[in-house]
Amino acid sequence: QVQLVESGGDLVQPGGSLRLSCAASDVTSNYYAIAWFRQAPGKEREGVSCISTTDGTRNIVDSVKGRFTISRDSAKNTVYLQMNSLKPEDTAVYYCATHPYLICDGHFLSLGERWRTLQTWGQGTLVIVST
Repeated sequence: QVQLVESGGDLVQPGGSLRLSCAASDVTSNYYAIAWFRQAPGKEREGVSCISTTDGTRNIVDSVKGRFTISRDSAKNTVYLQMNSLKPEDTAVYYCATHPYLICDGHFLSLGERWRTLQTWGQGTLVIVST
């Protein structure tokens, strides 16, 4: 069974940077993409970025475009989220997720309440952007 473990969350000042890691294990060939989601206090969980496990295709939502970058190290089975120019509104618990046969596209990042249908989630890592 696929397992995802996030790390790297921390308290950071506005304008600062963090790199989150998502270590994946037992990812079989029917898992086409891994995505980062986040959930701010009192808000719905939302997609942030995803990356293909095969060809490296990436997608990212407009709210973080130009500040966040997703990447992967296939040898380490790890997906990263580099976050620069952090803002207080980026404060959230960040999760990585995957689901069989879902490709990395806008649909994966715009599930709305259907995020609950995704098969596999990590435990989350907390990012706080504050002075």
